[in-house]
Amino acid sequence: MSDIEQLEKDLLAKIGAADTGAALEEVRVAALGKKGVVSERMKTLGKMSPEERKEMGPALNGLKTRIADAIETKKTELEAAALDARLASEKVDVTLPVRPEPKGKIHPVSQVTEEIIAIFSAMGFDVAEGPDIEDDFHNFTALNFPPDHPAREMHDTFFFEPKEDGERMVLRTHTSPVQIRTMMNEKPPIRIIIPGRTFRCDSDQTHTPMFHQVEGLVIDKETHMGHLKGTLQAFVKTFFELDDVKTRFRPHFFPFTEPSAEMDVQYERVGNEVRFGQGDKWMEILGCGMVHPNVLRNCGLDPDEYQGFAFGMGVDRLAMLKYGIPDLRDFFAADARWLEHYGFDAADQPSLWAGLSK
Repeated sequence: MSDIEQLEKDLLAKIGAADTGAALEEVRVAALGKKGVVSERMKTLGKMSPEERKEMGPALNGLKTRIADAIETKKTELEAAALDARLASEKVDVTLPVRPEPKGKIHPVSQVTEEIIAIFSAMGFDVAEGPDIEDDFHNFTALNFPPDHPAREMHDTFFFEPKEDGERMVLRTHTSPVQIRTMMNEKPPIRIIIPGRTFRCDSDQTHTPMFHQVEGLVIDKETHMGHLKGTLQAFVKTFFELDDVKTRFRPHFFPFTEPSAEMDVQYERVGNEVRFGQGDKWMEILGCGMVHPNVLRNCGLDPDEYQGFAFGMGVDRLAMLKYGIPDLRDFFAADARWLEHYGFDAADQPSLWAGLSK
């Protein structure tokens, strides 16, 4: 047996033994690559005599062709085997029952928060955020709470264990500390809304220990109570999507505003349904007022130069009123059936041009 015949036999054996595409490629490179054994043999043709070249040239070219054909045939076989294996492993039994795809819902709190943001963003308000854990200064003192104010007591506020210096951090009882941080770090004019979680020691059908608020703050040199009333009346009309909503403002007391007021909307109850814009009853939905001069001073602002208004509302309660949800505690019960009923589709993005609600 000649050397060429022996070389061909060895290479064909290696081709036949290759069981993966990678192994076959190694055989191809070793045989026909730039430095492969067949290629090295082809390089010797230039050093041969014309008689030797006449005999060896066809023999080596034939070897090269047969090896290349064998490699291509083996490659086709391996690809077919791989496809068969994939088809066998990925087959689908079409007789099995179809499992419905999981479908999520947007929580009413998230939806109503986005609705409120959409309304006030159109009025030129920016969105501000702050930490859930606050110190006494930002949560109480800077907001003009006296040292003996009942909101500082344990029955209203979640206090942490005292630090070494005696200071006690709290879970913020409102989002108002963000107002303080904004006034201390930004120069007026300021126009922000502050959505976020708040915490108080309370739990019943209309109260939970953790709930959601949206507060608003406007600080400049000319804002007055008329601007506050106009802003909130426009908000209520847009939020409840009614052409005519009657509102009233009643005097109230908040440490951080002066004068202070609560805003009521006119409504009537028909069965379990609350209808706004009609009836002879009034429902309080938010608190508001002009920012107290002491709060401005605590934030480094001159009350003789700057003034403004603030307001705050409960997102959870607004969601209950607008969408007829009877119990606030169900908001946090993690009941998929409840969310399927009251939740919103992900595509229901609130906007003023397309309508706020579904």
